[in-house]
Amino acid sequence: MSGNTTPQHRIGSGFGARSTADDVLAGIDLTGRLAMVTGGYSGIGAETTRALTKAGARVVVPARRVGAAQENLAGLDGVEVDELDLGDLDSVRAFAERFVASGRALDILIDSAGIMACPETRVGPGWEAQFATNHLGHFALVNHLWPAIEPGGARVVSVSSTGHHAGPMRWDDVHWRHGYDKWEAYGQAKTANALFAVQLDRLGRERGVRAFSLHPGGILTPLQRHLPKQEMVDRGWIDGDGNLLHPEWFKTPQQGAATQVWAATSPQLNGLGGVYLEDCDIAEPASEDDSRSGVKAWATDPEQAARLWTLSAELTGVDAFAA
Repeated sequence: MSGNTTPQHRIGSGFGARSTADDVLAGIDLTGRLAMVTGGYSGIGAETTRALTKAGARVVVPARRVGAAQENLAGLDGVEVDELDLGDLDSVRAFAERFVASGRALDILIDSAGIMACPETRVGPGWEAQFATNHLGHFALVNHLWPAIEPGGARVVSVSSTGHHAGPMRWDDVHWRHGYDKWEAYGQAKTANALFAVQLDRLGRERGVRAFSLHPGGILTPLQRHLPKQEMVDRGWIDGDGNLLHPEWFKTPQQGAATQVWAATSPQLNGLGGVYLEDCDIAEPASEDDSRSGVKAWATDPEQAARLWTLSAELTGVDAFAA
């Protein structure tokens, strides 16, 4: 079954939008497993780290702010923190080289770190920061870590978002040198996260490596740090005092971590891959007028995924699958 394309349709997992990371790990023993969670010290990333260690896994947390990571994860057994800045390809390579040199094989890699709706920011050789950090940094990380990913037949989980509904890849200007829009740029980065999983799964599945992307749900976390309070008020998320106006629109961090933990560990996904998940199940294709659920066709298109892989390899200078 490993060579098959997985249908983009629900499988009836038995879990849902209000399931927590602990719920999906019930009965799963991760003792002896090694996981890596980027951004695993803040928001849903921290909840992901907590849940995985509780189930017995050892978790490596690459962190741009090492001190903050150590403080936030204090008291958790089985966690190690190392320095990584996804917006700096030299940092990505150095981190990966340190890890590969340790001789350990990864069982799980969750690409959870990200930035959202930031003011126009340039990193590296003038790259748009959301595309560079959310996608290119993780692309380079996975390719540099391939010697540790392949031996264990790891699952690689790329955290996308319903933000991908904002639009497809902007091939004529992926770095938004003209007409920058923070939300559309975020949407492109999240589309890229989904397409990355499509192509990685195609390339890796014959070697036992499977990849998934997902929407974790709407969660108020430090991810919103670039949003002015008034913008969140205007969107109807909170009132002037910062209270949630529509709690039903949002998940708790424990619920928000559930889908990526399910993606990384569930035996229900054995032999599957390359699909976009939401609410702890495979998502359905989104209709043209649906802006809140499902996955748009442009985020699962294999031709778009292959094109993005080629571009990303050119930009980052790394491709574990190059002939």
